[in-house]
Amino acid sequence: MDTHTQHYLPPIDAPERQQDRLFHETFVPAETLEVRAKVRAFADRYVAPIAWEIGSRAESKEHFPHELFSRMAEAGLFRIPFALDVGGLGLQYPALATAVMIEELAYHSNSIAAIVDVHCILAGHALENASEDLRARYLRALLAGRKIGSFATTEPDASTDLSVNTMQTVLVANPRGGYVVNGRKRFITNAPVADFVVLLCTHEGRMTEVVVDMDAPGVRVGKPDRKTGNHGQLTADIHFNDVHVDADNVVGEPGNGLKIALQTLTYGRIGIAASGVGMAQSVFDHSVHRLKQRRAFGKTLAQFQHWQFKLAERATEIENARNLYVKAALRMDQGHAFPEPEAAMAKWYATQLAGDIARDGVQIFGGYGFMKELAADQSHYHVEEIYRDCKIAEIYEGTNEIQKLVIARSLFGKEVTG
Repeated sequence: MDTHTQHYLPPIDAPERQQDRLFHETFVPAETLEVRAKVRAFADRYVAPIAWEIGSRAESKEHFPHELFSRMAEAGLFRIPFALDVGGLGLQYPALATAVMIEELAYHSNSIAAIVDVHCILAGHALENASEDLRARYLRALLAGRKIGSFATTEPDASTDLSVNTMQTVLVANPRGGYVVNGRKRFITNAPVADFVVLLCTHEGRMTEVVVDMDAPGVRVGKPDRKTGNHGQLTADIHFNDVHVDADNVVGEPGNGLKIALQTLTYGRIGIAASGVGMAQSVFDHSVHRLKQRRAFGKTLAQFQHWQFKLAERATEIENARNLYVKAALRMDQGHAFPEPEAAMAKWYATQLAGDIARDGVQIFGGYGFMKELAADQSHYHVEEIYRDCKIAEIYEGTNEIQKLVIARSLFGKEVTG
């Protein structure tokens, strides 16, 4: 059993789900609604009770939620995005179901949502482009939870700009067969606990994706980064020093790695949009509950028109954000590998909204919203955790400025925007 479960304090006055009252999923397929119900029930039972501990403790390998990870695998959550032939559920709308899963997990813990996003959407989706042998060795194990996946593009000096001119992780042919990797990746989610990494490298003037076992000679993982939020999402540097890679470990065709990476990250952006909606919805629910309970000057805070109008605006924005990610995911399920501009719109709009609502939530809770833990009674409030967690969603898997550039290119063309 994870030791942190011993210290769990149940949330004070768990709020009513406003989504069930306000959001009508009129164009969401029935199979997706079934996935939402299943994942919500799982998250309410297994994620909610330990979410605060996961989000509040210091990053370390020992604090990775292995028991919860195994439970998610046993419940079939990792199979949601994938086809039957690799061990998945074979859903008609897998991208939408995956996004809904991420939203439901992020409602309680954005750390857990981020772990699953990288494990399934990034590492797993990239492996869908791999050979049958690679899928058999890595993807099936990923779906079953026997292996933890990671996905690496970012470097100390290369993140938004993924080009051969900036990337320093290099793949070269080995005269004795296969390849050799040298370089360094940064901010790599799951790296401290991962079994393998899907790695983007420069290769003969282009880019290639390869799978590298984390226990291979020459691979070294740094200590987990200490972050403002998402403490349960472990990130670290990965160093590669003359690491041998078999030729069979190339994902797709050599030189085609950038296309695979960008397609994968587009899928990931839909997932991050869904996580933004999950965080926004969670703060919204807690805020509505607080406004109805907290009294000032002889009436509840909900009776002040300022908060009535503010929450009316936020309810509308959550509706828009959810509809955006649903539309982007549906377009991906229809065969659009790059469903733009919807994916960019969804990622930018939903993650910015999460930050805006998190600030509102802290304000509504006042001093309590600023407390990580109140010394007098060890109480804590979810809005504080989301206030810390939500910022990274505006940065990773493509900054929101880049999302606006993608949207602008749809308007004016790349020849104008660059």
